[in-house]
Amino acid sequence: MNREEKHEVVSALQVKMQEYGNFYIADTSSLSVEKINGIRRKCFESGIEMQVAKNTLIRKAIEGLEGDASEIFVALKGQSALLFSTVGNGPAKLIKALRKGTDKPQLKAAYIDSTVFVGDNQLDTLVSLKSREELIGDIIGLLQSPAKNVISALQSGGNKIAGIVKTLQEREG
Repeated sequence: MNREEKHEVVSALQVKMQEYGNFYIADTSSLSVEKINGIRRKCFESGIEMQVAKNTLIRKAIEGLEGDASEIFVALKGQSALLFSTVGNGPAKLIKALRKGTDKPQLKAAYIDSTVFVGDNQLDTLVSLKSREELIGDIIGLLQSPAKNVISALQSGGNKIAGIVKTLQEREG
């Protein structure tokens, strides 16, 4: 691979990193071609893009990102597969599902909205992260709850008031 081709790969990786906003680095070494193709298929079905690249090129792409993501560099050893996703916890859920009965793929690091997670021990934390859409849904639910309670109280109170007025009118009439 000549210098120009390397530059193109680094540029393409940077574009994907910025476009998706989230990426995971996983270790797929020692997996058979059949299993890796199965992972690619599952990624495609989940809306996750998988790409394998050299660690030095991944490092250069990360260096071009805004902010400091240098904590990831310790994870750039051995074979690295990048998983790009617009949903922060999507790749973590996929990795966890793929690991039934095996220890691969292993999470090396993750970059979620400019936050860095390093190590396979972070997988459960990443799985439990809520997506942006889930957080918005929770906030809307919390905002609607007090309004529903007020409306319910007014409606039930309105019925009581109407009953009292009716009773008073009957007494007078």
